[in-house]
Amino acid sequence: MKKPVLRSPLFDGEKISLPAEVSELSKTFNGTICSPKGDEYTIKNNIIDLISEEKHYTLAQSTNHWNVTASVYEDLWRVRSLSLLTGEPFPIEKEKELLNKWVHPKPNGVYLDVGCSTALYARSLKKAEPESIQIAIDFSLAMLDEARLKAEADQTDMFLIRADAREMPFFGNTFDGIVMGGTLNELSDELKVLYECHRVLKKTGMFFVMHLIQAGSWYGKVLQNSASWSGIQFWSVEESNEMFQRAGFRVEEQFTKGIVCFTKLVPA
Repeated sequence: MKKPVLRSPLFDGEKISLPAEVSELSKTFNGTICSPKGDEYTIKNNIIDLISEEKHYTLAQSTNHWNVTASVYEDLWRVRSLSLLTGEPFPIEKEKELLNKWVHPKPNGVYLDVGCSTALYARSLKKAEPESIQIAIDFSLAMLDEARLKAEADQTDMFLIRADAREMPFFGNTFDGIVMGGTLNELSDELKVLYECHRVLKKTGMFFVMHLIQAGSWYGKVLQNSASWSGIQFWSVEESNEMFQRAGFRVEEQFTKGIVCFTKLVPA
């Protein structure tokens, strides 16, 4: 497997090579990595930590740092969420099927799961194509710890990185595909993250996004308005697509069910 290369968070032009062993989650890896300039970052339990100082988070973002949130996120909430949000049975396997169909991971392709939580998407893509290279990033160490446990149980290897998606530690034109599941609504600077996704995606790559759109019913609007104080945002399909376009993307395919929207984006 080829070794992915990071861009130093402190020195834009400097490269940081990742040991392939870090992605082998069945074997505990602890240590450090550094750039030729000497900036150094820790690796603990296979998780590479590139965040040197805590940033300001909204309430919705802050809950992702809680261990209890990470432990119940996928098994109790994520497996049922789409059925609840669409108003009809929508098993998580159906979501994975759409993900793998649209992304269609290829051998030696490099893919990024942005705001990965428990790395559900990265794990699914790795299962679909074991020879692909999966990198999952999140700002929450608790979520990455849970992602490592689930990936190890699934026997899926990947690189887990604690990083801020507004300042991605990657060079331009790095990824064959980018995926984002449910994170867009929680971002405090969503356009900047989308610009970063466009920057690190190859010109021939694609971007799979799942997010929630504005409710049509009065009670749905009341619930969404009550959630806005915590930092969660909702847009109409038209507003979302305009935002994607501003970031340099073109909508190639789109599928909505209830307030859930799946979009396949490509560089414009």
